[in-house]
Amino acid sequence: MAKHYKGEVVYNQEDDIHIATLTVAQTLAFALSTKTPGPNGRLPGVSRKEFDQEVLDTLLRMLNISHTSKTLVGDEFVRGVSGGERKRVSIAEMMATRARVQCWDNSTRGLDASTALDFAKSLRVMTDVLGQTTFVTLYQAGEGIYDLFDKVLVLDEGRQVFFGPPTEARAYFENLGYKPLPRQSTADYLTGCTDPNERQFAPSRSVHEVPSTPSALENAFRSSPQAQANENSLKQYKQLMETEKTDQEAFRAAVAADKKKGVSKKSPYTLGFTGQVRALTVRQFQTRIQDKFQLYTSYSLSIVLALVIGSGFYNQPLTSAGAFTRGSVIFAALLTTCLDAFGEMPMQMLGRPILRKQTSYSMYRPSAIALANTLSDLPFSASRVFLFNLIIYFLSGLHSSAGGFFTFHLFNYIAYLSMQGFFRTFGLICSNFDSAFRLAVFFIPNFVQYAGYIIPVDSMKRWLFWIYYINPVSYAWQGCMENEFMRIALTCDGNSVIPRNGFGLTQYPDVLGPNQVCTLMGASNGSNIIPGRAYLLATYNIDSADLWRRNFLVLVGFLLAFQITQILALEFYPQYGHNLSINIFAKETDEVKKRNAVLKERKLQRSQELEKGANHDKEIVKQEKAAVQAHQRTFTWENLNYHVPGPNGQIRLLHDVFGYVKPGTLTALMGASGAGKTTCLDVLAQRKNIGVVSGDVLVDGRPLDSDFARGTAYAEQMDVHEGTATVREAMRFSAYLRQPASVSQEDKDAYVEEMIELLELQDLSEALVFSLNVEARKRLTIGVELASKPELLLFLDEPTSGLDAQSAWNLVRFLRKLADQGQAILCTIHQPSSLLFESFDRLLLLERGGETVYFGDIGEDSHVIRDYFARHGALCPSNVNPAEYMLEAIGAGVSPRVGDRDWKDVWLDSEECRQAKEEIVAIKERGLAKPVTKGASSNTCIFWVVVLPAIVMSQIEPLFIFNRRVFIRESSSRIYSPYVFAMSQLIGEIPYSIVCGIVYWVLMVYPIGFGQGAAGLNGTGFQLLIIIFMLLFGVSLGQLVAALSPSVQVAVLFNPFLGLFLSQFCGVTIPYPTLIKFYRSWVYPLDPYTRTLAAMVSTELHGLFITCKPDEFNIFNPPSGQTCADWGSAFVDKFGGYIENLNDTIACRYCQYRVGEQFYEPLNIKYSLRWRDAFILFSFFVFNLICTIIASRLLRYAKR
Repeated sequence: MAKHYKGEVVYNQEDDIHIATLTVAQTLAFALSTKTPGPNGRLPGVSRKEFDQEVLDTLLRMLNISHTSKTLVGDEFVRGVSGGERKRVSIAEMMATRARVQCWDNSTRGLDASTALDFAKSLRVMTDVLGQTTFVTLYQAGEGIYDLFDKVLVLDEGRQVFFGPPTEARAYFENLGYKPLPRQSTADYLTGCTDPNERQFAPSRSVHEVPSTPSALENAFRSSPQAQANENSLKQYKQLMETEKTDQEAFRAAVAADKKKGVSKKSPYTLGFTGQVRALTVRQFQTRIQDKFQLYTSYSLSIVLALVIGSGFYNQPLTSAGAFTRGSVIFAALLTTCLDAFGEMPMQMLGRPILRKQTSYSMYRPSAIALANTLSDLPFSASRVFLFNLIIYFLSGLHSSAGGFFTFHLFNYIAYLSMQGFFRTFGLICSNFDSAFRLAVFFIPNFVQYAGYIIPVDSMKRWLFWIYYINPVSYAWQGCMENEFMRIALTCDGNSVIPRNGFGLTQYPDVLGPNQVCTLMGASNGSNIIPGRAYLLATYNIDSADLWRRNFLVLVGFLLAFQITQILALEFYPQYGHNLSINIFAKETDEVKKRNAVLKERKLQRSQELEKGANHDKEIVKQEKAAVQAHQRTFTWENLNYHVPGPNGQIRLLHDVFGYVKPGTLTALMGASGAGKTTCLDVLAQRKNIGVVSGDVLVDGRPLDSDFARGTAYAEQMDVHEGTATVREAMRFSAYLRQPASVSQEDKDAYVEEMIELLELQDLSEALVFSLNVEARKRLTIGVELASKPELLLFLDEPTSGLDAQSAWNLVRFLRKLADQGQAILCTIHQPSSLLFESFDRLLLLERGGETVYFGDIGEDSHVIRDYFARHGALCPSNVNPAEYMLEAIGAGVSPRVGDRDWKDVWLDSEECRQAKEEIVAIKERGLAKPVTKGASSNTCIFWVVVLPAIVMSQIEPLFIFNRRVFIRESSSRIYSPYVFAMSQLIGEIPYSIVCGIVYWVLMVYPIGFGQGAAGLNGTGFQLLIIIFMLLFGVSLGQLVAALSPSVQVAVLFNPFLGLFLSQFCGVTIPYPTLIKFYRSWVYPLDPYTRTLAAMVSTELHGLFITCKPDEFNIFNPPSGQTCADWGSAFVDKFGGYIENLNDTIACRYCQYRVGEQFYEPLNIKYSLRWRDAFILFSFFVFNLICTIIASRLLRYAKR
């Protein structure tokens, strides 16, 4: 089944996972494009396009989300459809698979009662009409939903305690001795029978007589008539399948008919591989083209960086002075495009949840996404790299010919695609960001170091030179160098002639003579013309004949190889397939062990108390009441309107909403999915940061002050937490920072323990948050907010969604207790049972468009609201849940509304509306009469130091951005300020930076033999200080970039730009004397890398005597009859360096440097200024920190 019919058994998980930047229609259109049946599976004359459009429209209408078709799906931080609408997109996506066996995991979570019932009815219709098999797990199912099912399965700790017709289930458990409660739905009753805290026994029955443990219930069921009937039915079905093959053959024929032409009958996919790649390419292209910010940023950075690099190397001369810098500009251009591909690695990890879900639906083979990513990116990357190469090539003065440019572009772009494939492969095979970045940090420096530019291949250590031959960057660089230098010849510049005149010397010829030599590698004695080919061969041992016959072919081979590695990684090493289903616990400390022991003891004691009595009061109140202070301030809102920008102008989401929340009351906010419940809650909680809000939101008749958010708590619908914290740590963190300082830590800890017990998280108190399931995360979200003990108002967005009936009842019961002690509470709620519903004091009911339908009391047994609707023609039957009926009455679902008038108009004309407005006026008058009160509130090795920031930044940015998600939630409640967040992020990295700096320093100083100059070993200690400063600069720069960026995808775009820009103008790739005046006057002194290199180079080379190797000497012949000393001593005295064989009369060997100062002083470096340079570098670190703090304060990128 799993091999040939994988796509016929699908599972819809509880979480809604989608590409946030696609619209609803695009999301569903992609699902349909991979599951559209072939010609044999469609009606004659119906094209594929017509079929897809008809099914898409049907799904949108059936789930009542036609109005959202052009709206982004969105997520926690991308504004899109509502949570309930997003759940319906998940439902529609799975329906589009047309699978024969469908498993729905709590798929009504987040849907209002009416929509949930409509969804269940649609499943019933699909099951009946299409002959599907449907499995559904449900929490808090209403009676209408429960009655639609053919069978019900009840589990208790993994044991089957009932399976049979829904109509027999209640009677079965009643016969066992369990007592039903009034107005309790059958679904709630069945789950309650398995919960020791909820179940009650029939009169004269006790725990000793009734099967109550999972094993006892299982044994009771096995001996029941229902179990026997089930076994008989199963046997009969197996016998039927063994003898009757018609259904099986029909199933196989139907699956085969669905497949497109050319798709194997054994394949589990409807679409062939090429069709899958085509559909995925369209989707990936849409994703990229709609992410405007990322698109504009990438193109802008490429163009700006091209202009910066090109202008830095502007119009290189065809002389010996332009030989090294031509290699530099080619290497800089190549490195920029290759490092630009580094941003692909995090993208592969961010898309894993979607890949996992859709491949489990058999929409496409995992490997198809690898080819689709490459193809969809070609239009963007090809145009971007072309613009980059065009600007750099002609601005820097490389050989002006079409053949030269297009060859350069071809090699550069193929290198980009090769490195893109390389980084994508690592993103696919690594399990997390940390391991991927660690591998990248290992490979990237080696790619750069062993490209052949920094260290020519002949100078590489023999045991490491093989890296050069497996490095795609080296082949691209060789090809670009060969392409350039095979087309040019260089003239020897006067400054490259030895010996020469200058500084008063006049004894040497002004034109290169037979007794002089050009210092440029590849030059011939007495000749001032150096062919480019000879320069390449002598300097880098590169043969121009290898351009097409080796370098191009090998580069294309790397491109294909990395495409294949992606396919293999996705097919045979699927990291995307890991779905954590276990809890991971932190090691307990002594204090935690004691607290956990107390929690377990109290849990055991409570269960024993429950066992002693047959019945227990549902309203058990703890002896230690929660210390919630009674507050008298009232929260009101009037004429609340909210508009957001849309593609066709402003969209109104709320319209003239009004209401109030008094201290000591529990107010529910209800409505259909998409009616604006969460939007209203966000607006009232001051969480919206886009759109226009109008109207009055007041506390005691006064405008909200700056402490409003701190005096409130908001349990959001999205469960965003720090994944590496434990449950107890997360709740304590909230309590420590949000409860008043006057409350002792012991009291805060004790309150957290109460919250853990209340939310039944005793067994998960030390579980790491990232390992929690959906239900436990929801409990934690509520617990984190409850731990703050808000003094003014508690907001909760769908707190019971995802919880079972008993958990939901416990939570609402606790909220009721908080309200009774003076807390004001406002919460949205979906699908409440009648018992839950009447626990609320007041209801604000909205219909689509953010229109108010009702605001007022609910009353005991919901009599107040039932009377209101009955007076206006909507009489609620006695056996129907009022919370469900009123939504159906106002037309929240697919069914038409009750009555001929819009219920918002009925409300505006009602007496209840007038009384509510009068009450708001009275509340404001009473509030304004009160006094205002507020609460208190080697040179190559040294050069590699400048590469450290680029490496560090790539690791810091994702961590900072992920932590910012948690910060956005926590800062919205004023737990801590953005200044604290930014500084704590940096402080947490400082110890690791110091350790890394020491490790790098040890590996740099001792193997290479630093400290040979006048500064000695004391100088190496200074080098350590510079390395630590440099790492701190890298950390702070990475955090600054992350603070300025909306996402990881955008942040990584800045890394190549900053790395190349800073390294280009620090005096290495372009030596200081050859920098054009524009950059030398201001960029060079402002570049922090300038200070790093100046401090480290001067410290190491100061007073260091230099001895040239044999191949480093420049050789010239003196005139006949003169020795080397006679001919060259005057030159050496003026220009420095030394002649090794002073007494020889031929082949004088001249070394350019004698001491280190002769190397670095012409580069504008001074040993006496090294401490100044060190603290200028440190000041850049401080500057980055300040900017990060400001950016964290002003930029949060949470569009709500």
